[in-house]
Amino acid sequence: MLLRTTDPFRDLDRLTNQLLGSGLGTTNRPAVMPMDAWREGERFVIEFDLPGVSPESIDIDVERNVLTVKAERVAGNGDWQRLASERVHGQFSRQLVLGDNLDLESIEAAYDAGVLRLVVPVAEKAKPRKIQVAGLAPATEHEAIEA
Repeated sequence: MLLRTTDPFRDLDRLTNQLLGSGLGTTNRPAVMPMDAWREGERFVIEFDLPGVSPESIDIDVERNVLTVKAERVAGNGDWQRLASERVHGQFSRQLVLGDNLDLESIEAAYDAGVLRLVVPVAEKAKPRKIQVAGLAPATEHEAIEA
């Protein structure tokens, strides 16, 4: 028994990808590279799901304050007939605009179990700091009269 669920939008995406060879899906479907992001104290953490992607195919670029993550999932080739193809294959990317309050020179990246983890520290200039107030020396009677 074969159980099939239909999603006309997914089927349309798949057909478009097969005809155009892009492997990207539509631009409004972020399911290609799902992401979570959160703040942990003085650093931001971003995780991308990239199952089946070779670490060598991951490319991370930062230009100005735009972070671009690119990866490639290669479709299996062999002497077999594909019965279903729901996972996205090919090259895909995702861009994030990062704020000026982040230290883009110190981004750390790690890839484990299909998850790409980026750690972006908060820039020193954006961290809260105390400003010391300097006291003025009391004016002498002569200086007060001249003022």
